[in-house]
Amino acid sequence: MDLQDQLKKLFPDHEPSNEPEIVEEQDHVLYIQKEPMICKYEKRKGKATTIIEGYEGSDEDFKVLAKELKTKLSVGGTFKDSSIIIQGDYRDKIMNLLKEKGFKVKRVGG
Repeated sequence: MDLQDQLKKLFPDHEPSNEPEIVEEQDHVLYIQKEPMICKYEKRKGKATTIIEGYEGSDEDFKVLAKELKTKLSVGGTFKDSSIIIQGDYRDKIMNLLKEKGFKVKRVGG
């Protein structure tokens, strides 16, 4: 007995549709600002962190950017008090990613 037969027994009135589901994926457009964003390095509780501040757009756009950076770098982090906090020292990689997106970035500290 395969899965389809089991489903038919559980839901006898259901008629499956053969139409493929269309999933629309929205590409989010970020606000590109004139002032540079600040990418700085700090040690918090003995651990290295990279902090990105100075985004002038909406917080939702900044959260999308934070998620994208964390995904591309495969690291942990958070969005807190209108700044992105990334675990580890990834200033160079983050700056390159932001420059590819069209942002101006300024390196601060060390």
